[in-house]
Amino acid sequence: MPTYSALTHTDSGSSRRAATTAYGVRKTQYAVRNTRYGFTLIELIIVVIVVALLVLLAQVNLFGLLGRNTFEAQIQEFVSTMQMAVAAAAQSERRYEVIVDLVEQGFLLREITSPDLSEVLEEEIIVQSYFNDNCRVAYVEFDDGEYTSDTRAKFRAGHAGWHYGGKIVLLDEDELPYSVVVNRLNRIVQLREGDVELLVPRPKDEVPF
Repeated sequence: MPTYSALTHTDSGSSRRAATTAYGVRKTQYAVRNTRYGFTLIELIIVVIVVALLVLLAQVNLFGLLGRNTFEAQIQEFVSTMQMAVAAAAQSERRYEVIVDLVEQGFLLREITSPDLSEVLEEEIIVQSYFNDNCRVAYVEFDDGEYTSDTRAKFRAGHAGWHYGGKIVLLDEDELPYSVVVNRLNRIVQLREGDVELLVPRPKDEVPF
């Protein structure tokens, strides 16, 4: 019996120590879990802030890219229309005309079918389009010295090429100029960056041959 009582006492003490140890372990684990949860929340906030900044930066770049693409698409459409006019005229006996409207900020390509060049018939129109704020016409200068910034400018093409050349100066959304140069000597239509100097043909009496 005494031996049994001693064993019982010893077991009770071990049980209490084990219970105390288990409680301490659970408490420590709970504290660790709470600490880890706090760090995770801070990290989550940082990640959210970083993602928000990246999304904002991507939106700014996207809007800039879209604006740039809009300008490039519009100016390329205009250049293609000019090239279409002179190419179609060279392959036929027909005459074509590109009208640049600086008031309405638009342009159209038509096939000339009437002797009255001042009137544009509905059935003559092949292409008609308008510029927007990302791409607008500033002015037009012809190679004979004529200049306009507030009316219509007309470039007419026949089988022999352009009747006269010139340049159409367009501005992008940052007001940077680009020149569409029409060369009547070789039928070439070029897009060049900047407001380029126009090559004016020399009068016949100044040509040495």
